[in-house]
Amino acid sequence: MAEAFQKLNPGVQFTVGVSGTGGGFKKFCANETDISGASRPINAEEMQLCKQNNVEFVELPIAFDGLAVVVNSQNNFANCLKLDELKKMWEPAAQGKVTNWNQISSTFPNQPLSLYGPGTESGTYDYFTLAVVGEEGKSRSDYSKSKTDTALVEGIAANPNGLGYFGYAYYLANRDKLKLVAVDSGSGCLQPSPQTIADSRYQPLARPVFIYVKKSAAKRPEVKAFSNFYLSPQNANLTLQVGDVPLPSIALQAASGRLDRGETGTKFGGRGSVIGVKQEALN
Repeated sequence: MAEAFQKLNPGVQFTVGVSGTGGGFKKFCANETDISGASRPINAEEMQLCKQNNVEFVELPIAFDGLAVVVNSQNNFANCLKLDELKKMWEPAAQGKVTNWNQISSTFPNQPLSLYGPGTESGTYDYFTLAVVGEEGKSRSDYSKSKTDTALVEGIAANPNGLGYFGYAYYLANRDKLKLVAVDSGSGCLQPSPQTIADSRYQPLARPVFIYVKKSAAKRPEVKAFSNFYLSPQNANLTLQVGDVPLPSIALQAASGRLDRGETGTKFGGRGSVIGVKQEALN
């Protein structure tokens, strides 16, 4: 989005940084940035920090995303995993104890289980732990962590016993290096795709993603123009290019209306990650 916007508006200069959703909210609520991307809604602690620093924000859903569970391309046995099998891998009680693939299923070989995932400041970490373990932020900590999805991709691609998770977009960009695992949440094995993410079949691992715009900054024409650029149905192709699913026009129009009115706050009550959100809830 930033690259496309700057090509059309070469006179507008801005910097795009990477810090994970939690890290991004810390900067945003400390008045250091004008716009913050987020892979989950803002939580109560972050809202309090914004309030302390007099940062009012407009919450804008921009797309839907799925979380991809991936393994090394040489893995020929982990084709579909049940939610309780993923929980068995990732729950805090697994730390130092669940270390082999055959502990997950007796049909799996006796090989070491090597896990890769984002760090604790990541919104993806927050969402995955809530969806899989059952409580946001609760996970075993003895896994290979990285702030960048590129490093996770490289780690799993180099380790025949590796398994990890990140946004579906990063799988699409690296599908030649990794194998996508289907997830069974009770209705059969499903892989993330634009179709299964959009129609809510790929639950609980499908979620909305957002930008948060500082209300005072949105009064500046370039900030408002860039925010509206995200919300233009004409830019749905850019959303698809990165592997996310565009929102329906009605949801984008509703978000644009909130931006025009300067409507502040969150629709999600400061809960942070929310499971099972469907597109119509964003209208």
